[in-house]
Amino acid sequence: MRFTAKKLFFLLTVFLSSYVHAQMLIVKNGLPASRIIIVNDHPEEKTAALLLQSFIEKISGAKLPVVNKISVNKNGDILINNSDDNKSGLLKEGGFYLSCSNNMVGISSTAGKGVIYGVVTLLEKYLGVDYFSEFEYSFPKEKNIILPEIDMVDNPAFRYRQTQNYAIKTDSLYSLWFRLSEPNEEFAAGYWVHTFDRLLPSAVYGKSHPEYYAYFNGERHPGKASQWCLSNDTVFNIVSNKVDSIFKSYPGKPIISVSQNDGNYTNCTCERCKAIDDHEGAFSGSLITFINKLANRFPGKQISTLAYLYTMNPPKYVKPLPNVNIMLCDIDCNREVSLTENESGRNFMKALKGWSSISKNIFVWDYGINFDNYLSPFPNFHIMQDNIRLFKKYHATMHFSQVSGTRGGDFSELRTYLVAKLMWNPEVDMDSLMKHFLNGYYGVAGPYLYQYIKVMEGALLGSGLRLWIYDSPVSHKKGMLKPELMLRYNQLFDEAEKAVADDPVLLKRVQRSRLSLQYSELEIARTKTEKDYNDINNKLNLFEERVKEFNVTALNERNNSPVEYCKLYKERYIPHNEQSIAKGASVNYLVPPAKKYLQLADTALTDGLFGGSSFVDSWVGWEGSDASMIIDLGKTKTIHRVEADFLQQLGAWILFPVKVDYSYSEDGRNYTHCEMHDIPEDRSPEVKFAGIKSTLQQPVNARYIKIEVTATKVCPEWHYGVGHPSWMFMDEVTVQ
Repeated sequence: MRFTAKKLFFLLTVFLSSYVHAQMLIVKNGLPASRIIIVNDHPEEKTAALLLQSFIEKISGAKLPVVNKISVNKNGDILINNSDDNKSGLLKEGGFYLSCSNNMVGISSTAGKGVIYGVVTLLEKYLGVDYFSEFEYSFPKEKNIILPEIDMVDNPAFRYRQTQNYAIKTDSLYSLWFRLSEPNEEFAAGYWVHTFDRLLPSAVYGKSHPEYYAYFNGERHPGKASQWCLSNDTVFNIVSNKVDSIFKSYPGKPIISVSQNDGNYTNCTCERCKAIDDHEGAFSGSLITFINKLANRFPGKQISTLAYLYTMNPPKYVKPLPNVNIMLCDIDCNREVSLTENESGRNFMKALKGWSSISKNIFVWDYGINFDNYLSPFPNFHIMQDNIRLFKKYHATMHFSQVSGTRGGDFSELRTYLVAKLMWNPEVDMDSLMKHFLNGYYGVAGPYLYQYIKVMEGALLGSGLRLWIYDSPVSHKKGMLKPELMLRYNQLFDEAEKAVADDPVLLKRVQRSRLSLQYSELEIARTKTEKDYNDINNKLNLFEERVKEFNVTALNERNNSPVEYCKLYKERYIPHNEQSIAKGASVNYLVPPAKKYLQLADTALTDGLFGGSSFVDSWVGWEGSDASMIIDLGKTKTIHRVEADFLQQLGAWILFPVKVDYSYSEDGRNYTHCEMHDIPEDRSPEVKFAGIKSTLQQPVNARYIKIEVTATKVCPEWHYGVGHPSWMFMDEVTVQ
């Protein structure tokens, strides 16, 4: 009997209402008792067939034959059918039928990857296969494989599901198994978020046509991170032609992102743009007006744009056209509770509700990541399900759950596992799912890690402190990472390691997951006034050994290396030279720092503690101004060297100074110039420290040291804060 696509769909629909109890033998005594039939010879069918064949062979040793497009089927066949026919309307994009009845298995979908996902479900739910991470999976060993009666239709909650994990780049099966999409699969030519400068390069047009770019603070700001003047007709024509050429070059790609560059409040406020935004009551007004015009020109395609930072709130009157995709981002929200439970989340929810009332084409970008410290504990598991349910409720059809996916990051493997399952079905039993992963991936160590996660979640909520995407372990040293809790966490990991000590694979998984706790200990230790340097050295050496062993390549989104971190830690936080004679000295600020740093400023520059890569501890900041101060050593002392410490973190708009000038005095009135340093511009995205040092040819007597710092003050054209005040951060002043 020959099965056409239409007949197969009819039979599968009948199976859904069938109550015939059936079992089907597909492997008997380690030998094939079934065949895998590829119905239409689609690439996805072949992938699904080979995936099923591979794991059945792993489980049983039997290699089922894969047969292409045959005219006669027989009992026991497994039919894999990816058809363009969806007349029943039961299947959504990526969804599938899975049926086992009347001695036949059917795995069917309507184009796309549904048949692959159907095979994955068959393997997971009925054959006991678990896929955890990069080439890490488990399966039972059985000589006989018998399938029960199965009748199910399974559709995803979101048609597009994206997250991050290091395994996606290395393990070709990983994203298929977890049903994840990557931007290059849908977005033409990889035009996905922050595309303004790619479409209208400032390097080409900036100097000759500054009028194409944003006007604010009294002037145009052409630059790599600049926004467009969205009311400029020539800008529209250039961009429209560029988009047209891209779509023609990539005819199979349905969507392109035409979206603002990264950075906040760099939008155009020229008379025409401002009039639109004022009328619409939101900065998104001029953006959606522009994007709608573009979408009108390409009715068969989708134009995606960001609702991000200054464009998060929807306009009052103009509505996005149906082929305008709104990529709404909750970047400013805190993460200790769900989006309905704190002010930052409620502000976002207001925007989400507003967009969902005028558009059914919403892509939500949610952040479950600590950009500044991938290895820092980030206990947000308890809010994942609530948030994803909200996105579904308010008509999001595409979802990017940006979780920390770096190797060695805080439970990277578990995070991706959970959000992938939730993006497919937000109603899964989250707690059971977590336990299933922990017990499967870590074996008998799993319950200890479950306790660790739950204790830390409770400690975070009990502390009343926020959890945010630029967090530091230091921020929580009196909360969820206070000494009593750190002791408990280490006890749980000790017990976990002991439980799997005889299994090298499981032990390594536990040790890799412990890195976030070890990193936190090191970060907190450097902020203590009293230190056990032997203990710190031992912990640092172990941490360095482990990050090398587990190939942990990045500490943060700026790709600072953990191995370099260890080297820097030894140089920066463990003393090697004589103690600074400025320790405890008073500081008189001639140009005071920003208001929120005034209290810290009394001691931070002379407390003997150096700040870390996050500016939340020890650093003193100036926004949009130079800095000047006098260090009073208390009495005249012999000095030979003076050094001030500075931070650069471009992501936080913190730039190295332009100049640093030192002078000294005995009486506090008459100063002798020592040395001026010109600091070269550094555009590296890595977080960096700079000790600006002056060494006198001969020691001199002085009580007062004046430090004058010329700051950048305004973010330059290449920076995504272009035209806005930049920060300058300063820490320890060392005098020897």
